[in-house]
Amino acid sequence: MMHELYKYFLEILRNLPFLESYAKPISAFAVILIILIISRLLHFAAKKIILKIVTRLVRKTATEWDDILVREKVFNGLAHLIPLFFIYSSCFFAAPTLDKPLNEFPAEVLSTLKADFYFQLGPVLLKFARIYFIFTIVYILIALLNAGNVIYQTTPYAPNRSIKGYMQLAKILIIFMSSILVISVLLGKDPTVLLAGLGAMAAVLMLVFKDTILAFVASIHLSANKMVKIGDWVEMPGRHADGTVIDITLNTVKIQNWDLTITTVPTWSLVSESFTNWIGMQESDGRRIKRSIFIDIYSIRSCTPDMMEHLAKIDLIAEKVRSLQEELTAFLETQEKKGHMPVPTNIGLFRIYLESWLRQHPGINQDMDLIVRQLQSGDKGLPLEIVAFSKNKGWADFENIQAGIFEHIFSILPEFGLKAFQSPTGFRLESEQITPR
Repeated sequence: MMHELYKYFLEILRNLPFLESYAKPISAFAVILIILIISRLLHFAAKKIILKIVTRLVRKTATEWDDILVREKVFNGLAHLIPLFFIYSSCFFAAPTLDKPLNEFPAEVLSTLKADFYFQLGPVLLKFARIYFIFTIVYILIALLNAGNVIYQTTPYAPNRSIKGYMQLAKILIIFMSSILVISVLLGKDPTVLLAGLGAMAAVLMLVFKDTILAFVASIHLSANKMVKIGDWVEMPGRHADGTVIDITLNTVKIQNWDLTITTVPTWSLVSESFTNWIGMQESDGRRIKRSIFIDIYSIRSCTPDMMEHLAKIDLIAEKVRSLQEELTAFLETQEKKGHMPVPTNIGLFRIYLESWLRQHPGINQDMDLIVRQLQSGDKGLPLEIVAFSKNKGWADFENIQAGIFEHIFSILPEFGLKAFQSPTGFRLESEQITPR
């Protein structure tokens, strides 16, 4: 049909004296313009019809994956195939219809044909039609990959293993192969020849795609070893990242910090560098409290009878103090005194009190480890470390529980005659009348 339209335009324009010399290019341009307009109309109509039919079918099904295919515009790509076939069939509109090869025609016949037709226009338009076909297939494949990733997100495996990086790698391969095909179409060469030639450029390609290759290998490690997933709380001090993973792609991992800023780190850095994943704490029954208070060594002493009477009034250790008093009395009444007199210390009773107090704390998980222990003493005094697990794992609740525990510790220390260590300041030296040496 386009061939007949071209000849019709050519005949009309040659009858116009002022356009006779331009009849051939104007006719070809007009037909190309008409082909593009008809193709656009065909695409619009096909898109409306296909989507209307598909939407009706999707509404009748109970599955969700077909709805996702519609949302990701997979069927929109199919609408390009109809105008593509029309363009493909119209490429040689400006070529003559021959029943034998051109080299078998006489010279005068060839001269007449060249005056009316374009012998090279058809192959050029055919190249663009093939490129259009390649782009259409790429569009459909990428839409399918996007839909596949969304469908995978609806499965129970998605929270533990992300496939977004693999989908991106597949897209890169599709675009790379389609680029090779486009170049082969433009040059008129076999794509396998171009691929063979690229083998000599392997070193260059390795350099260009170095980050992509590293990221792909890292994605495999992250997924296979379940190192990190979306929703995990990770901490990377070297990258100034401390927050929740919100996205994992082939090349980058996005972490939303607690101040709502977003840190983007390379995927391969999660394999080559150390980081902390707090998922173990999130999935456990408690969040660990591990903090020390430094006791002034000069405040540590043996308990006097008066001090023990005073501490016996504290309910949590009253029974223990009474028991120690009885042991001490029995020791003094024994005729044969062997060893040293078992006099308790204020730091020992305080440690017992603190553990008993934590055992009754409503915010502490009593089914998990709870330890009050002494660490190696140093120039800052004797560290008394608390190791316990709070029931509430939320940041604000955890900090409130932890702060409440140590506020109570600082307030109860004077009852045991203990002092927390603090580096001397000018005010303290003056108030306590300490003369520096």
